[in-house]
Amino acid sequence: MMKDLKPSQIVDELNKYIIGQDNAKKAVAIALRNRWRRMQLDPELQEEIAPKNIILIGSTGIGKTEIARRLANLTDSPFYKVEASKFTEVGYVGRDVESMIRDLVELTVNRLKTKEQERVQEKACQIAEERVLDLLLPPKEKQSLDSNSEFDNSGANTRKKLKTMLQNGKLDSREVELDINDTSSPVIEIFSNAGMEEMGVNMKDMLGNLMPKNTKKRKIKVVDALKIIAQEEAAHLVDMEKVKTDAVHMVEQSGIIFLDEIDKIVGKGNSNNPDVSKEGVQRDLLPIVEGSSVPTKYGIVNTDHILFMASGAFHMSKPSDLIPELQGRFPIRVELHSLGKKEFAQILTTPKNALLLQYIALLRTEGVELSFTDDGVDRIAAIAEEVNNTTENIGARRLHTLMEKLLENILFQAPDVKEKNIEIDAGFVDSQLKDIVENEDLSRYIL
Repeated sequence: MMKDLKPSQIVDELNKYIIGQDNAKKAVAIALRNRWRRMQLDPELQEEIAPKNIILIGSTGIGKTEIARRLANLTDSPFYKVEASKFTEVGYVGRDVESMIRDLVELTVNRLKTKEQERVQEKACQIAEERVLDLLLPPKEKQSLDSNSEFDNSGANTRKKLKTMLQNGKLDSREVELDINDTSSPVIEIFSNAGMEEMGVNMKDMLGNLMPKNTKKRKIKVVDALKIIAQEEAAHLVDMEKVKTDAVHMVEQSGIIFLDEIDKIVGKGNSNNPDVSKEGVQRDLLPIVEGSSVPTKYGIVNTDHILFMASGAFHMSKPSDLIPELQGRFPIRVELHSLGKKEFAQILTTPKNALLLQYIALLRTEGVELSFTDDGVDRIAAIAEEVNNTTENIGARRLHTLMEKLLENILFQAPDVKEKNIEIDAGFVDSQLKDIVENEDLSRYIL
C-alpha cells in the first residue's frame, strides 16, 4: 500500500522539483494523506468515505503535470496519467474511458510482478547456476554419475569445482547450447471498436496460447545463459494469481488517475449535433468517477475509491462549463498562478534537476566546465518572462527553448573548443538573444 507520508513531507518532496504553486501542493498532499487515513478506519466506515477529487487549473508549463509525475514517485499507490482528449464516446472509433482503468490495472500487475521477480531473484540465480552446470558437465560424466556409485565422489568433486569456477566468473566466456523460446512467431492483431478493447486483448491471449511454443537451440556464452535462465526461473517462481489479486485490490483502494487536458472535453454548448469527443466523453466519464464496476482481464475492478486528479488550462472555457454532474465529482479546485522572473530564476537553479545543472553535467562529459553568474541567470529569467508576455505564455517550457538557443554554439563546438572554462553572464546572454527578443516576429518563430 501507499507510503505513510505526512502532508508536510509530501510538500517538502515536491519542493525539491517544483517551484511555487503552494496551494496545489497542499491540496494534493491532503488528498494523498486522506487515502492513508481512510485505510486506518474500520472496513465498514472505509466504504462510506469517497475520495475528494481535484481539478488543477492553470496555463501550460506551470507545473500541473509535473506535480502529478512527481506524486507517482512519492507513493507506492498505483498511478496512471492519461490525456482526456484521447477518449471518444462509446460506440465511435477511438478509446473509451474504461480503458484507463484497464491500463492502470495492467501497469500495477506488471509493477508487482517485477517486484516479486526481484524478491525471488536470489533463488532464481541459484537454480540457474545448477542448470548451467548440467549443461557444462560432460555427458559421459553425467551418465557415470547417474548409474555407478563408484563415480559419485569424482563426479561430485568435478561439479563442485565447476560451480566454484562459475561463481568466480572463470567460465563466463565458455559457450553452452541452450533451448531458447523463438519470439519470431507471427503477430496476431485484433481490430476492434471502442468499448471492445478488452475482447481484443483476451482474443490475442487465447489465440496466442493455442499457438505452439517454438524453441530453438542456440550456442551462447555462459554469462548470457545465466541471465536468460535466471529470468525464466524468476517468472516461474512468481505466484501470478496472487499478483493479480493484489493488483486489483491496490487499484481499488489506493489507485490514482491523472486526467490531463480535461478542458479539451468541454463542449461548445451551442450545437445540436453529437460531439463524440466532448460532452459524450463527459457522460461516459461520469459513472467511472462516481464509482462503477469495470471488467478487466484480471477481474472486475470497482472505481468507488480511486482518486481522480484532473488538470486543464481552461483558456477557452471554465470548469463550470463541464456538465453539472461531473463538476460535482471534482469538489476541490486549485488555481495555479503564472510564473514570473523570480520563479524562472529559481527553476533554473534550485530544483534537484535544475535546468542549469543539466547543461553543466552534459558539457562536463566533453571536459568543458560551464558556469553561470547571478546576473546571467537573472537575464535569462527576465527574457523568459518578457517573451511569455509578448507571445504565447508557455510557462517554464520557455526556458528550455531559451537555453538551447543560448548555448547552441557552445554545444556544437564543445568537442573541439580549446577554452574549457566558459562563463555565462548577462553580456553573453544579451549577445546571443537580444536581437531575437527585440524582433517580436522573429521571437514568435524561434523563441
